[in-house]
Amino acid sequence: MQFGIIGGTGFYELGDPSDAGDLTVETPYGPVTVQRRWIGETEVAFVPRHGPEHSVPPHRVNYRANIAALRDLEVTNILASAAVGSLSDRMPPGSLALLTQFLDFTRGRRSTFFDGEEGEVVHVDVSDPYCPHLRGELGKAAEQLGERLHADATYVCAEGPRFETPAEIRMFRQLGGDVVGMTGVPEVALAREAGICYASVAIVTNWAAGVSGEPVKHGSVSEFMESQTPRVVALCRGVVSAHEEIECSCRSWTQQ
Repeated sequence: MQFGIIGGTGFYELGDPSDAGDLTVETPYGPVTVQRRWIGETEVAFVPRHGPEHSVPPHRVNYRANIAALRDLEVTNILASAAVGSLSDRMPPGSLALLTQFLDFTRGRRSTFFDGEEGEVVHVDVSDPYCPHLRGELGKAAEQLGERLHADATYVCAEGPRFETPAEIRMFRQLGGDVVGMTGVPEVALAREAGICYASVAIVTNWAAGVSGEPVKHGSVSEFMESQTPRVVALCRGVVSAHEEIECSCRSWTQQ
């Protein structure tokens, strides 16, 4: 398969389940159920990050298994969605943003395929963590759909499952963060380690804690995200339908 799509909060299904069916991929990190779907003439592998019933919290997502399963299916490109809170006045709720950089504040997650178990130390370059080629294609798809897509956003990944404190949000803003979520890392880094091009669209569902003075509620985030999911699906369909495969540098990172 050329494309994998990872759905975040509110994005649990892609197309008609009768299109192609599901399969279970066994990986060294555990099994993953992958939904096989069609976008036009292209078969894609869809994985709902939190499970089809949103039963897996962000700190318990088996990121390594998900990426390993897509790698084993010979996926070369991943499009992901992420529900986020906004730290930036230029990105109010309802905004869509392309992620370009991340700040990692997670703890305790298994964040690499390279644990040194085979006696090898590997360092992976993530200077440009989100694939420039896929970002460009998402930008073109957004333009064709008449969607405004903020083209440059820094994603802050918090551990979860609790929401952040206003003090943490103030710190994240001072460090240059634009949006905050709980699932983008280590997913993006694992995709790079696997040699898979990866891009993520962030859907702003709310103002981050302390920005508006209103409390952040998961139920409201989920409900709003589900209402915005068709926009993300349309972007993914646009990219898959018009995609041009290239020899991308994401697949040839440097080992040291």
